[in-house]
Amino acid sequence: MAQIPGNPTWHQTMLRVSDPEASLAFYKDKMGMTLLDKISFPQYSFDLYFLTTLPDGERYSLEVGSPEAHRYLWTYPGTTLELTHNYGDNSYHAGNGEGDGFGHVAFHVDDVYAKADELLEKGVEFKKKPDEGNMKGIAFAYDPDKYWVELVKRSDGHKLATKANFSQTMLRIKDPLKSIPFYESLGMKVLTAKHFPQWKFSLYFLGCLEEGGEGCPSDDATDETKGAFVNSRHRPVLELTHNHGTEEDEAFKHNNGNEDGKKGFGHIGFLVDDVEKACDALEGLGHGFKKRPGDGNMKGLAFATDPDGYWVEIIKRGGYDADATPYYFE
Repeated sequence: MAQIPGNPTWHQTMLRVSDPEASLAFYKDKMGMTLLDKISFPQYSFDLYFLTTLPDGERYSLEVGSPEAHRYLWTYPGTTLELTHNYGDNSYHAGNGEGDGFGHVAFHVDDVYAKADELLEKGVEFKKKPDEGNMKGIAFAYDPDKYWVELVKRSDGHKLATKANFSQTMLRIKDPLKSIPFYESLGMKVLTAKHFPQWKFSLYFLGCLEEGGEGCPSDDATDETKGAFVNSRHRPVLELTHNHGTEEDEAFKHNNGNEDGKKGFGHIGFLVDDVEKACDALEGLGHGFKKRPGDGNMKGLAFATDPDGYWVEIIKRGGYDADATPYYFE
């Protein structure tokens, strides 16, 4: 499928959190992320916090909440973890229940066993330790809201200097023949795929490449080469999990994380140069919208819906004013 106009890049994965101080301590102090910015909307009773794993050697000195931080955030070429705190809400659904679509976020590390031991010593609880279950060598920790946080080993010979890097967001999909073209239209590429017929599921790993291809293997490279590339890159991938047979069930549907009683994961988001043109292109490809650019209080940003009904935010790169604000009020 053709890419939509405006140089789309994956900018964010949003999770709702009950206690921002606890969540920030987890992702900053335990997972090594950097808080880039905080944006508050007291009139709507919520705050947004944006974290990322900075590229190797990059230091961040901007004051969180400043105009400079806003401009950095809304032109940032990488992917952030957006934590949304709604005032007064203290309980969210972390996913992985019956019918849930969102699965987890993940971090790549040099040594899964050592990182798991470090987190255990700091009081972090685990869904799965590295030697538990069928798949050895991977682990799932719980963050303060019980979201699953996977620990994945980096490829041998990687060149990353950070101790951990934000590396995945996992969503379950009904039909890869529909979902993959949607995300390809947003500038993503299938970097590798893994199939587990014995357990009746497949994993597709998609990512936005840096200018020049970031050393991406060719399409005819071996699965081992493609997998090593995914596990050695700094930028995260979108992991689409397909449980075989769901595509044949007309009634099957995943919870998208925004239903009453199921709210936790909210959306992923992409920066584009022109929101209107991007939305027109998505509409031309047959995709629907939860919010169009002119709807609601915040004008100029949109939420498309992917084939499974997940919300996909479309955001103007560089915003509409000197502070790079990607929305406006009328």
